[in-house]
Amino acid sequence: MFEALSERLESAWKKLRGQDKISESNIKDAVREVRRALLEADVNLQVVKDFVAQVEASAQGAEVIAGVRPDQQFIEIVYNELVQVMGETNAPLAEAETAPTIVLMAGLQGTGKTTATAKLALHLRKENRSTLLVATDVYRPAAIDQLITLGKQIDVPVFEMGSDANPVEIARQGVEKAKAEGINTVIIDTAGRLQIDEDMMAELAQIKDAVQPHEVLLVVDAMTGQEAANLTRTFHDEIGITGAILTKMDGDTRGGAALSVRQISGQPIKFIGTGEKVEALQPFYPDRMASRILGMGDVLTLVEKAREEVDFAEAEKMQEKILSAKFDFTDFLKQTRLLKNMGSLGGIMKLIPGMNKLSADQLQKGETELKRAEAMIGSMTLEERKNPDLLASSPSRRRRIAKGSGYRESDVSELVSKFQQMRNMMQMLGQGRFPGMGMPGMEGMGNPYGGRPQPGWRGYPGSGASAKKKKKDKKKKGFGSL
Repeated sequence: MFEALSERLESAWKKLRGQDKISESNIKDAVREVRRALLEADVNLQVVKDFVAQVEASAQGAEVIAGVRPDQQFIEIVYNELVQVMGETNAPLAEAETAPTIVLMAGLQGTGKTTATAKLALHLRKENRSTLLVATDVYRPAAIDQLITLGKQIDVPVFEMGSDANPVEIARQGVEKAKAEGINTVIIDTAGRLQIDEDMMAELAQIKDAVQPHEVLLVVDAMTGQEAANLTRTFHDEIGITGAILTKMDGDTRGGAALSVRQISGQPIKFIGTGEKVEALQPFYPDRMASRILGMGDVLTLVEKAREEVDFAEAEKMQEKILSAKFDFTDFLKQTRLLKNMGSLGGIMKLIPGMNKLSADQLQKGETELKRAEAMIGSMTLEERKNPDLLASSPSRRRRIAKGSGYRESDVSELVSKFQQMRNMMQMLGQGRFPGMGMPGMEGMGNPYGGRPQPGWRGYPGSGASAKKKKKDKKKKGFGSL
């Protein structure tokens, strides 16, 4: 998400590089780039005007800090304003003093409302809050069946009365059932329409009056840009909502919805959907989102994802194996599966600071390499997985694995070679020695120099003794012989 916006903002910082201070004259170009970036991201025009005016005022009044470059200082100003626009702090989901907490889900058709309902239930289950889903969408074919299927998938019960029942009565009886069974939270999935109409609003209002919800969450497609903000405002004016869930954020490279909803509708974004899987729902934190927009990653979200999936006692044992060069192919499989549970490789990499420069092609290549490695490891015996040296010394074993996995023997040889190099490097790190080289086999993955040593490291082209030698050689040859 936000790739296009991040790239455009990058050009704004460049306008200030090489300057010794922020001044009224040198920020004009930078502010103009920020304005263009936001407009191209489909941010609401009024929000853009207010945002740019505030950034300009803050930049002109900023005191020059010793040791901080003007472009860095300008980034901080933009960051602070992004946080302000998106709501400053996280707006948590309500929890009633007397259970159950009632959450009413609203939205148009096609926004992913039913899936978002299940995602929210799973999120609450992880917080040890028992949940009951209530299916009141009696109009859309298979809507009730979809919710039942999702409920089984996440092990959350679904209350339904069929497609012939009255939606208001279904909602009322669903809440009564939750009270009788001592359930903590009721999430009511309502019907959507292709567009806002009187019948839809009237039914929502009736359900709201009948169950008196603590939260009314509007599910909005983030890919509609600033229209998401206008939709949120309309629903709030008509029925009164308490917050929004932005879905399909993984497909939105612009970010206009996230930057417009709070300012235009006055209602906070509470959650964002970041993928099709039921686990792909995150609480919305304005400061973390601003960090992602500016290409700084989101370490806190990454840590939270890891905490959900990682067994820390197991992780400690794994660390010992890695640093003592006892890490084997079985351990490698465990780590790749753990990574998959946390989300897509691209999604994880974008949370790491500095990784926003990775292109879609590089990420796709990384995904492909992992799949290739898994297929080849799947054709190994348990003994071969535990002892990679067996494969290094046996061409016949490598041929058998290649045949079983559908790859070439050279591919298997390359995997084994890179794995051994990685183990050796990790052992050196464990002994306090830095290898002075890029991670073997990770070309293009996390290293912007494509697996080559970075500038300033010994032997890097363009620095140190090797560079001096090349310059000397060029001088000897003369221009005509180059």
